[in-house]
Amino acid sequence: MAESSSSAAKAEDELRYVQYHGSKEETYLPAIRQLISKDLSEPYSIYVYRYFLYQWGDLCYMALDSQNKLIGVVVCKLEPHRSGTFRGYIAMLAVQESHRGQGIATKLVCMAIEAMTARDADEIVLETEVTNTASLKLYERLGFLRSKRLHRYYLNGNAAFRLLLYLKEGTAMKRPGDSGDLGMPPRMEEYRGYGPAAAQEDTINSEGTVT
Repeated sequence: MAESSSSAAKAEDELRYVQYHGSKEETYLPAIRQLISKDLSEPYSIYVYRYFLYQWGDLCYMALDSQNKLIGVVVCKLEPHRSGTFRGYIAMLAVQESHRGQGIATKLVCMAIEAMTARDADEIVLETEVTNTASLKLYERLGFLRSKRLHRYYLNGNAAFRLLLYLKEGTAMKRPGDSGDLGMPPRMEEYRGYGPAAAQEDTINSEGTVT
């Protein structure tokens, strides 16, 4: 057991955490797409990746091993939301299966949160499958709250939880209600399988009950 823990720690120590840069697109974009596609409930077009990376490449962080192989990645965006908040969105998060359980995903998400906080974000949202207990535990450990349950949100028919992290006191008062929009780019809902019109929503109140 001690040897296993030592190996995991050594593997973590060998990783470098770097910010994505467009000058390395030919190297990293195919690797990002391949890594994320392994865990997706539905396929994304190359245009979805470019939508995020062209505009918010500085909110994409990668974990690379000593051979510069992509081990983990988080992809985000940050823009004004019609609720009146400056909203961050964690669109994609993936870690190589062989490197899971080493805190890599947590570190990537923390880097993204720190970057969006530095850019004056009011809140951060994301969606994850209701059956993805590992993801739910990760985000809830970092302070995210379950805000909505979205029925048949994914192409495979699975439901999702929308998770929300308030970064500033009083942010909840700015938003009379969540408009239910997706974090995906406009006119690209076909790549997700179900758009907001097809996803029936349940709001989860502060006591954790569905309404």
